[in-house]
Amino acid sequence: MKQFSFVICFIIFSEKMVCAQSLDIGSWNILNLSYNYTEKLNFFGEGQIRSLKFYNQFHYYELKGGVTYKIHNSVKLTLGVGTYQTYKQGGNFERPKNNNEFRLWPQVILTQGINRFKIEQRYRLEMRWTSNGYRNRFRYRFGVLYPFGKEKDGHKPFQANINNEIFFTNNEPYFERNRMQLSLNYKTSKKMTLQIGYLYQFDYKINDETGRDFIVLGFYYELFRKEKSKTEERQELKDY
Repeated sequence: MKQFSFVICFIIFSEKMVCAQSLDIGSWNILNLSYNYTEKLNFFGEGQIRSLKFYNQFHYYELKGGVTYKIHNSVKLTLGVGTYQTYKQGGNFERPKNNNEFRLWPQVILTQGINRFKIEQRYRLEMRWTSNGYRNRFRYRFGVLYPFGKEKDGHKPFQANINNEIFFTNNEPYFERNRMQLSLNYKTSKKMTLQIGYLYQFDYKINDETGRDFIVLGFYYELFRKEKSKTEERQELKDY
């Protein structure tokens, strides 16, 4: 409870500081639900909504889902699909839209442990059907994670994370975006994780998902498939 209270107080303090100083900072909100069918197979769905001012001038949302398969303890493969909607700047969901996009994206995540640190590399190919036609995009993210706190139920409750991601295309000017994020995750239980962070984004001559500085708030919830007991398995064989 003390750790949870600390996180809530930190969120409230961050909000008051942002409002008090009238910083030109936006909000980046994430809701992620996942279902672990087995230790290797996972299904997920995620929604995001973003604003260019602090919970004002909402200009972007996305809805996506997919499946992830762990082929090795340090290698995960993902196939995702989603809709990505960017609105005109200056208000809340102002029309006309800057971009109406459908996206299909395969992805590979590589992880490696070094002492108490976890190194993560993410490679993603995006096939994008946009308002301006079809486009390809390539993304690479490098991150370092550090879990800490008193271990509970086989995991440490806190995780500090820093990562940087670059976006490229196969057309000029090739480089599109750089995105850097600092965040703190608090795992309240085996199923639920809260996130707060800061994200800086630099865009180069693109009109979708504009913005520079964001406060990130995330909620992640995991479901696990109920494993059958030996008694239930014997009963199923008997019925069969």
